[in-house]
Amino acid sequence: MTESLSMPNTLSATEAVRKIHEGTLRSVDLVQACLDRIDETDDEIGAWVHIDRDAALAQAEEMDKLRRAGKPMGALHGVPVSLKDIIDTQNLPTERGTPVFKGRQPSADAAIVERLKDQGAIILGKTVTTELAFVHAAETKNPHNLAHSPGGSSSGSAAAVAAFQVPLAIGTQTNGSVIRPASFCGTYGFKPTRGVISRRGILQTSKNLDQVGVFGRTLEDVALLADVIKGYDPADSLSYPRPRPHMLNGCQAEAPVEPEFVWLELPFDDRLALDAREGLEEVMMALGDRIEKIAVPSAFGGFVDAQRVIHEYEICDHLHEMFSKHWAQISADLQAIVERGRQISHSQYEEALEFMSSANEYFEVFFNDYDAVLTASAPGEAPKFGNGTGDPIFSTIWTLCGLPCVSLPLLVGENSLPIGVQLVAKSEQDDRLLRTANWLQNKLGEA
Repeated sequence: MTESLSMPNTLSATEAVRKIHEGTLRSVDLVQACLDRIDETDDEIGAWVHIDRDAALAQAEEMDKLRRAGKPMGALHGVPVSLKDIIDTQNLPTERGTPVFKGRQPSADAAIVERLKDQGAIILGKTVTTELAFVHAAETKNPHNLAHSPGGSSSGSAAAVAAFQVPLAIGTQTNGSVIRPASFCGTYGFKPTRGVISRRGILQTSKNLDQVGVFGRTLEDVALLADVIKGYDPADSLSYPRPRPHMLNGCQAEAPVEPEFVWLELPFDDRLALDAREGLEEVMMALGDRIEKIAVPSAFGGFVDAQRVIHEYEICDHLHEMFSKHWAQISADLQAIVERGRQISHSQYEEALEFMSSANEYFEVFFNDYDAVLTASAPGEAPKFGNGTGDPIFSTIWTLCGLPCVSLPLLVGENSLPIGVQLVAKSEQDDRLLRTANWLQNKLGEA
């Protein structure tokens, strides 16, 4: 027996799907291996908040039974997935990282949970989120070094994948909450174009900025998961009624010509740590004449402020009643932001929305000349635990614009912790982004 089959939790999701379809791996064995790994490691890491072991194994047994019976099998047949604990699940609590919602049990699954079940995925459990998916850090540790943060707010999702506790996880991003934890934990993180994935049944903190993202240990894995959970949903105001990119096909496709990259000299590049800057310079050197460096218009500073205004104004609006009734149960970190958000006028909010619209228009034209922006996923290595979840600034503009972005675990910092490299592409060209990311990986492998 190969090592991967004796330790099936180390398989990538795409490998696990293939083996389950072939009949060389049982879903029950895969799920049990993940549960064993959680038992072995999670007392220290703290990635999980809810697991129903019996239910997960029962789901796996049913998937194995369907395969033996020759019944149809889904794209994630028998493969376990974890969900950030702001995603509603009918059979597991969804407590949103706060005592305010302790014991909250949804009556229905979120749209993405419905899609996961439709494709045979096993809902292994709920992973830790920061308080209301915002700033106040949770207790999850970084699997690479327990003295460091895994990032936020999708902290448990990234940590669980990095620790080989589960092959796939789902998080959300309103600023940098998928890309940054992926960078800190050394996983792949992918946030598709805004509107590709339904947000029905997920805690709303910002109707304009909240987006769903995914974690995996290979580029193919995040493409596969995004394909499974994408789809139009009229219940989501930002879900668009037209076909979506085919992520896995894009990831596996050969680039017809060598891609064109661009490095934008951003007004906050001075926040980059030296090791991150040096690593990114090496990547650019390997790309040679395939990358161009350009200065950005002064308006980019306004884009960053617009994201903050929209986020703070909308979280105060959406969660107004909860903040009013349960103020004493809100952390001091979040209280300070809510108090600031309450001072934002409606006219300031409208102006920020106009900035967002102008940013969208700018990038719609900008990407006619480039396949992808190459940039940092985060300022550097994960900060020490207790010093916050890290600066999301290198995701802020892309999240504001709803652009597809992916973090690739390509660099290692001075403390031997992962540092991600981020690629960003034009809206609704997620497949092209993943094709470009695969080309870049291969190019750097050759170098």
